[in-house]
Amino acid sequence: MSSAPPPSSEPASAAQPSSGPADDGVPPVVPHSPVEDVLGVLTGTYVVSFGVFLLSSVGAATGGTAGLALVLSYGLSLPFGVMFVLINLPFFALSWFQKGPSFTIRSLISVVLVSSLASLHEHVAGGLGLDEMEPAYAVLTGNLLIGIGLLIVFRHGSSLGGFNILALLAQERLGLRAGYVQMVLDVCVVLSAFTVASPGLVLLSALGAALLNLVLALNHRPGRYRGY
Repeated sequence: MSSAPPPSSEPASAAQPSSGPADDGVPPVVPHSPVEDVLGVLTGTYVVSFGVFLLSSVGAATGGTAGLALVLSYGLSLPFGVMFVLINLPFFALSWFQKGPSFTIRSLISVVLVSSLASLHEHVAGGLGLDEMEPAYAVLTGNLLIGIGLLIVFRHGSSLGGFNILALLAQERLGLRAGYVQMVLDVCVVLSAFTVASPGLVLLSALGAALLNLVLALNHRPGRYRGY
């Protein structure tokens, strides 16, 4: 997270107002407050979890560890939330050493929230007949929601673990766009869906995963944002 520029050494009457642009014409960074971070992560994980719920309602998959957890939950008949947490555990060890404890703890909390909220959606909205929803609509809407939710989570210094951590590291260390890196990883996950879903649904899932990562690639680029 970028820090705010140092205070001006000029007299108070000549100092530039804090709300205006800096001397170089770039507005100063205004980081999120802790309350804003908490509300942001809650909002982002809620949006992601509902997107996952829409996908699971029609038996579709997506990319990332969320998609892998969906595929395994279909094949092993285990709850998505359990699989999502278990799959992400090894990635948190990498995150702890590469991204630090703060980011890792935030990401762990985000993963647990998505897992819990996805289960909540199943109990609360499971009787709405969403399993009869048009698959193309569910996949389109679900992936858009997941992409939007991920952007919110990223902006508040967190992630959803797994491939998100690898993609963010590749962006920070190598200058590669996180969305494109994750898109490559997602291809492998979507292909694995052939073991549990029809070819038509797998194709829809692949298009949905590409849409999700396009959202990330267009909106989460190196150097575009100053701080979180």
